[in-house]
Amino acid sequence: MHLTPEEKELGRRNFLKALAGTPALAALGGAALMRGPLKGGPVRVAGIAIGSHGKGHMWRPDPSHVQIVAIADINPDSLDILEQEFAKRKKAPFKRYSDWREMLQKEDIEAVITAPPLAAHAEITVGCLEAGKHVFCEKMMAWDDAGCDAMTAAAKKSGKVLEIGYQRYYNRIYQAAYEGIFKAGQLGEVYQARLVWNRNKNWRRELRKPPRPDFDPRPWGYEDYEHLINWRLYKKHSQGLTAELGSHMVNVSNWFFESSPKTVVTTGGVFRFKDGREVPDHIFVTFEYPDGRTAQFTSTESDPFEGNYEAFFGTKGTLIFEGEKNAYFFDHDEAKGVATQIEVGPKTGPVMETTESRPPDASGRTATAAGDSLDAGDPYKAEVHRWAAAIRTGVPVICGPEKAALSAKACIRANQAVEAGKKLDV
Repeated sequence: MHLTPEEKELGRRNFLKALAGTPALAALGGAALMRGPLKGGPVRVAGIAIGSHGKGHMWRPDPSHVQIVAIADINPDSLDILEQEFAKRKKAPFKRYSDWREMLQKEDIEAVITAPPLAAHAEITVGCLEAGKHVFCEKMMAWDDAGCDAMTAAAKKSGKVLEIGYQRYYNRIYQAAYEGIFKAGQLGEVYQARLVWNRNKNWRRELRKPPRPDFDPRPWGYEDYEHLINWRLYKKHSQGLTAELGSHMVNVSNWFFESSPKTVVTTGGVFRFKDGREVPDHIFVTFEYPDGRTAQFTSTESDPFEGNYEAFFGTKGTLIFEGEKNAYFFDHDEAKGVATQIEVGPKTGPVMETTESRPPDASGRTATAAGDSLDAGDPYKAEVHRWAAAIRTGVPVICGPEKAALSAKACIRANQAVEAGKKLDV
């Protein structure tokens, strides 16, 4: 969705106007992340298969919450990069392993953060839960329905905390919009969500030299080094764009609709990059929800004009999230000349109108961060902090395996619908 600067400014103003006087606004204004030390001290954590996306989970968390003591990865290059990053950030060194099972046997750890290729999620997560470890697993939950079910069952049987890495649940902007706008009925009746993540790029990663001449990934299920580096392009390891991009957005539509898709119809294929990849580089999905609601997910590798956003269209207004950092609300009454009560400051971005006796919010801060972006906080840090708090105090995680499984199964079925060429039940 392409908005002009004037439309974005109006949308930001209306977004804050819609939240004015609600508890959601205070949270958006910069409510602090949970800070330690937690009772019982930091959780002793190991990392498993920490790829490009998972690396931040190794150094982002506050050391009062999480202490990284060991990391296992079959790729020595990943461990080298992490060692360099730990040294640069002056973090305590960790022990290195190539076999995660060996690490679990030798190290005194309570929990695991894992971010392997999708097809390995269930095996690693279930193995760690059965070994008595709490688990934070990156999205999507699993490669197939059976993997989702096995992970959920293992978490219940073990009594350990399992969280799946859907950071939008921990993003202040989404939280405030859900509580103060969507749930409060300010959109009216909502029948349509549009979920878009378009790019103009080749998803294939540049093939580097193997970490050593004799490196052989076949014992871990990868045909060769190229399949390890570009696992997202092959069906054996990946569920493609719907998993890596779409599952985040389907999780949002499930959250806001308080439901999950019942049927799905999909078109798409490998249209642009005829380079041996097996997953579509263009995909177009319609998820049908109860009560006449639909969510349409589009992801293309040919045109970035629309970027990535989620939009909810209602009888009273439209709500748009852009790139996880900005939110816009367009009240249909705006066309009738209803004026906003919010001004845009030159340095602070949108600021809620105040009086001399009332500060911008209860903490005295402005309602947004500096610049044009609203204050999303650090969702990646927040999700790991909440997981650690759940381990120590029993506070529930926000997503959890049940919600994550619903979005995963919808995305899995979307891919199956491409091959079936027909609508499928979810």
